[in-house]
Amino acid sequence: MRFKLWWAAALLWCAFTGQAMAQTSPSGNEPDARQLWQLLDYVAVDYGGAVEDGKITSESEYEEMLDFTANAIKQIEVLPEHADKARVAGVIAQLRSAVEKKESGDDVARLAHQAADMLVAAYPIPVAPTFVPELSKGAALYQQLCASCHGATGGGDGPAAKGLDPEPIAFNDAERANARSLMALYQVASQGVEGTSMVSYATLPEEDRWALAFFIGSMSHDDAMRAQGEQLWKNDAALRARFPDMAALTTATTAALSQHIAPETARDVLAYLRTQPSVITAGKPTGVALSRLRLAESLAALKAEDRNQAMKLALSAYLDGFEPLEPTIAARNKQLMISVESAMIAYRGTISKGSVAEAEAAAQQLEDLFRQVDEELGNGASDATATFVGALTILLREGLEALLIVVGMIALLRKAGRPDALRYVHAGWSSALVAGGLTWAAATYLVEISGASREVTEGLGSVIAALVLLSVGLWMHSKSSAGRWQAYLSEKLHGAMGQGSMWGLFLLAFISVYREVFETVLFFSALASDGHHSALLGGGLTAAALLTVIAWVLLRTSARMPIGKFFSATSILVAVLAVVLVGKGMSSLQEAGWVDATPVAFTRMELLGVYPTLETLLAQAVVLVILIAGFAYNRSVARREAVAATEV
Repeated sequence: MRFKLWWAAALLWCAFTGQAMAQTSPSGNEPDARQLWQLLDYVAVDYGGAVEDGKITSESEYEEMLDFTANAIKQIEVLPEHADKARVAGVIAQLRSAVEKKESGDDVARLAHQAADMLVAAYPIPVAPTFVPELSKGAALYQQLCASCHGATGGGDGPAAKGLDPEPIAFNDAERANARSLMALYQVASQGVEGTSMVSYATLPEEDRWALAFFIGSMSHDDAMRAQGEQLWKNDAALRARFPDMAALTTATTAALSQHIAPETARDVLAYLRTQPSVITAGKPTGVALSRLRLAESLAALKAEDRNQAMKLALSAYLDGFEPLEPTIAARNKQLMISVESAMIAYRGTISKGSVAEAEAAAQQLEDLFRQVDEELGNGASDATATFVGALTILLREGLEALLIVVGMIALLRKAGRPDALRYVHAGWSSALVAGGLTWAAATYLVEISGASREVTEGLGSVIAALVLLSVGLWMHSKSSAGRWQAYLSEKLHGAMGQGSMWGLFLLAFISVYREVFETVLFFSALASDGHHSALLGGGLTAAALLTVIAWVLLRTSARMPIGKFFSATSILVAVLAVVLVGKGMSSLQEAGWVDATPVAFTRMELLGVYPTLETLLAQAVVLVILIAGFAYNRSVARREAVAATEV
């Protein structure tokens, strides 16, 4: 038992730390690509202070430019192979040559930005926040962290600037500011600048670093520029089209934008947008409209033979567009929700293995379903009854699985005479409830939890819990079949549960409950948007009361059940839960794009974790085969021991 619980703990730790790393660093080469991007941007911005009219104006800064471009050549060589790697390396070599020849600042900046843009395309790194930064927070952070060196108004003349070599940057220097992007400022705040007094502020939250970057990026502008920029933004549709998303703003510079529009226009519109970034995200499509947009973009990418991008956009169509609507649609028309989910899987299947014509046909089927969703949503806001029923069924569905696992653990420990271990189980499920509350607060007030993150968290939690339950179910069945449960409990279990096993119990209780709380919180947040808060609360409280009654009945029943029958019945229940959870976990991972989805003609039974895809059914079949084989082996051992006992 100790081994099994430690194994569960290790598996949980590896899976969830791995998921956290996957979300913060999508590729192993991201840190190197980030640093290379920073070098290129630094050259683009600061080369003008080292060379003018073909002559060196600052020996120290020119040496820095030579050093940075030499390092850039080395760093592109160590990045993983990519079809465009040689092209990026070629532009960096041209950049190095331009610096050596002391060419104009405009030419060097053009080459540096060209190499940086190609680098991001080949080795994608996050270039924009997923939220709207707060400039007021950025202003406070600037005065706290930066003003002592860079000056209260960004002139590079702070009281601590004297004697620093190189001197602090003057953020209000318009010429240099014109070549500096918000992304560059964010990178400097995150990584610092080697060889200077600029330290890294990587310990600050991402929100703070972006807020600081946006505030500093506005210090070379004045109110007149911002006012003119606001008028330009409101009156020029073509200008608005240049900033379709936050990434377009964070990577833009006045110098680069001036190649396409008047320099004053470029300066003024950036002056406005850097202080009012929310106008870029205002009015963007959501829900079904976003699904339609991503679906059209996915088809376009597929026709351009970029299947990877087509798949990413298809996943976004579901995760970012439709999935947030699922609780509302399910409360009104459950079959329609299932049809959309199935059609989304079918469309992604055509991207992986089908033709463009097949993808277009699948997209048309989705469009027909989207019209039905529009009609369903267009019948007015959902009534209070639908919200009540939705809240009731969601909490019952999500809570029952976690309840069965936790109640089973409590009953087992009581049968084993280990009341001291119960506090670890209670601490596990109660901590999961607290974590769920924090998740709700974060999703409501701090950050937007992406659809992919939701599905991956639910999927990994389900699969890991299924593996743990598979192991526990086979163990429990072996004790009931062998008829040696009493000796095991009295002689082994009492001493087998050390501190490590106790924490294993805590982790199993935590993950079993948190994965359900996580999904419930997100569904309830979506239902709350309809405004029927009393009905939502009533449905949730009713479900909680029903779960409490079910828990009481299960605990009373298990207490009266002979321990041999208890082990036998519980092992079967645990086995069923393992099959259910592995199916649900695989389905969530399919929706997140981690696992392929091959539709098959089969019945869909969400309560049992049965979904009509080849991968989910195979996963359940594998777990089922292992369980049947394990149970058969346990019975065979029991028969042999019974025969041996009669012979003695």
